Amino acid sequence: MVRRFKEILAKNDLCRVFQCGRLGTPPVIDLYALAGGFDGFWFDQEHCGLTYKEVEVAALAARATGLDCIVRMPPTGYSLATQNLEAGFGGLMAARIESAAHAEEFVQWVKFAPRGSRGMNTSGWDANFTHLSQIEFAEKANREHFVAIQIETLGALNDIDAITGNDAVDLVFVGPADLSQALGIQGQRNHQKIWDALEAVSAASKKYGKHWGIVPVDPAFAQRCYDLGCRMITFGNDIVALKTGIATIKQNYGSFFG
Repeated sequence: MVRRFKEILAKNDLCRVFQCGRLGTPPVIDLYALAGGFDGFWFDQEHCGLTYKEVEVAALAARATGLDCIVRMPPTGYSLATQNLEAGFGGLMAARIESAAHAEEFVQWVKFAPRGSRGMNTSGWDANFTHLSQIEFAEKANREHFVAIQIETLGALNDIDAITGNDAVDLVFVGPADLSQALGIQGQRNHQKIWDALEAVSAASKKYGKHWGIVPVDPAFAQRCYDLGCRMITFGNDIVALKTGIATIKQNYGSFFG
């Protein structure tokens, strides 16, 4: 049975997730699931340009392996948001959000009336392919779908209080690589400016009883974030896993590689 991110965070437990996209096939998702310890993953539609069918298959693989999953997507249009949800993903994460108003626009795409303005269609997976009535579907979707907002621009950082305070936002997720660019410290993801930003994210999350997540730089960075209240940590991605595996093979067979 899938243990949902909302359920894990409600208990203040740590969500152990991975990121998948460029190699986001069922065998890769299966390998993570078989490794054990992971609660789910986020599928990267921002950088990978995934098709509806690829998203649909990944959602199916997640359900088959007992993993929860959300899609990180660019906030380029409401139709992409609803397609991802109808394909079977448990929620969405918006990349490149610029303000609290921008975050609210994204929320509108995810939630049905009266909270939002998502287009109604009961023929997708999240409505059990028309087995749910319109009213049942709207209530269930509004209650269960997970909403995350990335904090990786100066506008989002400046509006962190209002974004975190949005009643429909379940999690704010820091992108330290992009945030380092925005703060004028390109690539310096352990810079004090990053930690000042994380302190602000942590304070806002505590204020509104919300949670936050991150892709850590290293184990020490992850521990420091956890101590600040971070409860969704992304332990690498499919490309990093492959790169690390190749490096390990070369190390183990070092004499054969000169």
